[in-house]
Amino acid sequence: MATTVSLGEQYLALDRRLPAKDEDSLEPQCLLTFDYEYPEQPQEIAIDTDEFTALCPWTGLPDYGALTVAYVPDRRCIELKSLKYYLLSYRDVGIVQEHAAARILQDLVKLSGPRWMKVTLDYKVRGGIHTSVSVEHGRRDRALGG
Repeated sequence: MATTVSLGEQYLALDRRLPAKDEDSLEPQCLLTFDYEYPEQPQEIAIDTDEFTALCPWTGLPDYGALTVAYVPDRRCIELKSLKYYLLSYRDVGIVQEHAAARILQDLVKLSGPRWMKVTLDYKVRGGIHTSVSVEHGRRDRALGG
């Protein structure tokens, strides 16, 4: 006599961890900058994408979100093509949203030395919960001469 496995049992059998890379796989070395020729004239630069992807470190399932980087440069501006390649290096990395936002800020500040920078990572709703994380370096009002 054949044993029938219920749909519920089959569903539970799907519960497994998919492989994910660790943070050592991120590629901040690909980031480039160029000279900001008007440091005496502070300006705020905003860069955004709605195609940020990383993996849940516990399940390996993808998380999708919108990323915004706003900054006031001092002497260096972030080159956009290199930023795109850097962000693509997150797609196979298992990292929580809060750590991803902090790591992006850390890498970009180290690279460009801005007067002020804010990184916001806004993930798509998952499991009925929406989260948005923001992390800052410096003070915007001082960076803009206020």
